[in-house]
Amino acid sequence: MADPTLAEMGKNLKEAMKMLESSQRRTEEENEKKPLSEDIPGPLQGRIQNIGEQGHMALLGHSLGAYISTLDKERLRKLTTRILSDTTLWLCRIFRYENGCAYFHEEEREGLAKICRLAIHSRYEDFVVDGFNVLYNKKPVVYLSAAARPGLGQYLCNQLGLPFPCLCRVPCNTMFGSQHQMDVAFLEKLIKDDIERGRLPLLLVANAGTAAVGHTDKIGRLKELCEQYGIWLHVEGVNLATLALGYVSSSVLAATKCDSMTLTPGPWLGLPAVPAVTLYKHDDPALTLVAGLTSNKPSDKLRALPLWLSLQYLGLDGIVERIKHACQLSQRLQENLKKVNNIKILVEDALSSPVVVFRFSQELPSSDTVSKAVPAPSVAPSAIGRERQSCDALNRWLGEQLKQLVPASGLTVMDLEVEGMCVRFSPLMTAAVLGTRGEDVDELVTCIQSKLPVLTCTLQLREEFKQEVEGTAGLLYVDDPNWPGIGVVRYEHANDDKSSLKSDPEGEKIHAGLLKKLNELESDLTFKMGPEYKSMKSCIYIGMASDDIDISELVETIAVTAREIEENSRLLENMTEAVQKGIQEAQSQLQKANEERLLEEGVLRQIPLVGSVLNWFSPVQTSQKGRTFNLTAGSLESTEHTYVYKVQGTGVTPPPTPSGFHSKPRLPGQKPFKRSLRGSDAMSETSSVSHIEDLEKVEHLSIGPEQSSPEAPSPEQPPGDPCAQVSQTEVLQNKTQHPADDHPQVEEPESLR
Repeated sequence: MADPTLAEMGKNLKEAMKMLESSQRRTEEENEKKPLSEDIPGPLQGRIQNIGEQGHMALLGHSLGAYISTLDKERLRKLTTRILSDTTLWLCRIFRYENGCAYFHEEEREGLAKICRLAIHSRYEDFVVDGFNVLYNKKPVVYLSAAARPGLGQYLCNQLGLPFPCLCRVPCNTMFGSQHQMDVAFLEKLIKDDIERGRLPLLLVANAGTAAVGHTDKIGRLKELCEQYGIWLHVEGVNLATLALGYVSSSVLAATKCDSMTLTPGPWLGLPAVPAVTLYKHDDPALTLVAGLTSNKPSDKLRALPLWLSLQYLGLDGIVERIKHACQLSQRLQENLKKVNNIKILVEDALSSPVVVFRFSQELPSSDTVSKAVPAPSVAPSAIGRERQSCDALNRWLGEQLKQLVPASGLTVMDLEVEGMCVRFSPLMTAAVLGTRGEDVDELVTCIQSKLPVLTCTLQLREEFKQEVEGTAGLLYVDDPNWPGIGVVRYEHANDDKSSLKSDPEGEKIHAGLLKKLNELESDLTFKMGPEYKSMKSCIYIGMASDDIDISELVETIAVTAREIEENSRLLENMTEAVQKGIQEAQSQLQKANEERLLEEGVLRQIPLVGSVLNWFSPVQTSQKGRTFNLTAGSLESTEHTYVYKVQGTGVTPPPTPSGFHSKPRLPGQKPFKRSLRGSDAMSETSSVSHIEDLEKVEHLSIGPEQSSPEAPSPEQPPGDPCAQVSQTEVLQNKTQHPADDHPQVEEPESLR
């Protein structure tokens, strides 16, 4: 008997649980002082915080199984048989699958592959002897739903050695019923066609909760059809977890009559490293042994040990409570989203599916008028495709933002064939692991409501931005529907080759400087630079916006700033070229001056000893000569004036600096590109006066001193003081002749004044 062994193992488990509880308390005390993620280096950092005691129990089962495998063969056989039978009995009772057998496997699809092998052995009596020849004479057919998880059919063919024509994808309902449920009438037609062609309908895989949206097929009707044609019916899906609840929908309850089903209790109950289970009904143990569903190896039976320990730890009430909590979370989110505008719930299952799929959707006011004004044949399909891609980009942005703001929700972003990009909430697969609560669902709804104004305003500002860019010289609007922002723009410089798609170094330099200038403005907008779609030319990508963005000011700022950057770069290039030419000309003139000096002084004065004697008796009166390059005038001048009078020449008055873009006057603290609040009813009576006064001050300062009234006297000097006027004139002349960044001037002698 295995009772003494079980009793001894139970005693050891109690001691292990005491150790786990004490270590758990110590861990919680340490977590209050410092985060657990700091203690775990590498890729495991911060990823095992929510294991819990039931998770430790499941992990303990793996190490305990290694110790049990060292027992003698007889005790090991009895113990493993008891563990396997108990786990199978508990699972069949919990999920209402009477008189079933269980196969435990690590890979979720492995159980279905073994079920297919069992069906082949059951329908082909000579398969063990003849093998492939039997299948060649009468090809088997495996029916899969079009909504099945990707790669399932290819996996089955690879595991069974079957060609891909043995797979038959059954379409879902498109005219009547759900778009994610299998079309039963079309399936029956496919079965009849295969029988007429001499094929053998072998197995049908139905869904009790599709991988994408959690829809359940009409399993009751499918079961009747399979019994009529002798087809094996296998069911899988997340909705099978609801079989443990008190109330189960009739469609899911029909799965208890199928030939086999695959369960994944690990994600449902938050148990790490727990195997998946395939429950099946078959009376021939020899065929199940050949198919690989049963094994005489104790190590294969020990796969159930982690689940055996976890089920005992949780108990029936704990299992039901976790599944019920996940279903309540999905219902809570679905009810709250129905009250939110511009959020469309794609799958409103009458059978209360525990999966919620939603997306942002808004019809622009002008879309109806445009659709009515334009005839249907003239609407280009490419425009419809771009509109869908644009909406998909916004929903992708929304999903990523929600995942970051509420990580405990376990949201995923997926792309559906018909609906497009959507956000999915499946608490049965994530709530137990992440510890999702009802407060997290409420926070998720709040975050969705906070992001809706940004999505709505961005969608409305896109057309205005496009029109402004197309009406501005030097800017090109780039149509990139995959960008979830206001839009994409590119500045076309003078040397831009519009017909070429190759890289443009000059354009990249201009756009890099433009991006830096825009980010320095510290506005609420985000600016990025990236290549245009199917092109290597640089562009400016503008992110999401709120409703108070002035698009005209934004586009004007981009155009003027890019133009200034281009002009400055050209000015620098021209200056560099002029300086190089001036240096070459100065070198040639200095060389000529040296030759002239030799001719004037004579050869004797160049001899060291003789030249010193001659210079002592008859000194030569020479002046220091040099050359200076005037950057303002672009000319080469002599330095004789500087050495004689000890002062630099004034040169030519520099041209005035081109005035760049003057932004609109803003109130103190107002960020760039914000619409002005003047004349707005939103200002209060007490603050409107001060705001207008501040705005007038900003406008007065933006006019500049050169436009101020010349008749305004200085408060320190009388209006008629000529000295003050002379001093002001001299100051203005000095400022005009010598900019602030030049060297300080040396006082001229009295003879020059």
